[in-house]
Amino acid sequence: MWADSTRVAQLDLRPARISLDPVRRSTQLLTGLTLYGASIAILTRAHIGLEPWGVLAEGVMKHTGLSFGTVTGIISVAVLLLWIPLKQRPGIGTVANVVVISVTVDVVRAFLPDQHVLGWQIALLAGGVALNGLATATYVGARLGPGARDGLMTGLAARTGWSVRLVRTGIEVTVLGAGWLLGGTVGVGTVVYALAIGPLTQALLPLVVWREAQHEEQERVH
Repeated sequence: MWADSTRVAQLDLRPARISLDPVRRSTQLLTGLTLYGASIAILTRAHIGLEPWGVLAEGVMKHTGLSFGTVTGIISVAVLLLWIPLKQRPGIGTVANVVVISVTVDVVRAFLPDQHVLGWQIALLAGGVALNGLATATYVGARLGPGARDGLMTGLAARTGWSVRLVRTGIEVTVLGAGWLLGGTVGVGTVVYALAIGPLTQALLPLVVWREAQHEEQERVH
C-alpha cells in the first residue's frame, strides 16, 4: 500500500543525535549507501537509459574524462551548496554518502559487465530502480544526515509543504534536462526511473525511518 503524502510529511527526517542507537543506525546508513551505489552501477550497465543523476554524471564525464564514480562525488559536493538557503543540517551520513556511493559505483561497474540482451536489460532496469528506492529510504531513514541530493529533497519538502513524491520527481526531471543537454544518455529506463523513484521512496520511508520516540520507549522497557 502506498504511503500517503500526509503520513510522510509528518515523519521527522532531520539528523538525530548519533549517540542514540549508533550501531543499528550506522549499519542502516552504510547498508543503504552501499545498495544505492550498487543500484546506480546496475542501471548504467542496463544500457536502456540512465537514471537522471546518472545522465548528468555521464554528461559531465564526457566533458572531463573522469570516472563515473568520481563525477558522482563531485556533483554531490556541488549540490551541498544548495543546502545553504534551505538551512539543512549535514551529518556523518552526508559525508559518508559522498564517499561510499562514489566508491561503490566504480567497484560494482568494474565487476558487472554491460548487458545487450533485452531480457537482461529489462531485469537490470527493474532491479536497479527497486533497489534504488529501497536504498534511498534506508539511508535517509537512519537520520544520520541525508546525502546531498536527498537533503535537497527533504529540505524542499519541508520548506514548501509539498510531498516527498512531488519534490523528488521535480528534482529528477530538472536534473535529467541538464544531463541531456550535456550529452548524457536518455532512454526508456530514464523515464521509468524518473516516474517511479518518488512514489517508491515515499512508500518505503515510513517503514524504515528511525524514530526517537520509539527508541526511548524501548529504553524504558529494558
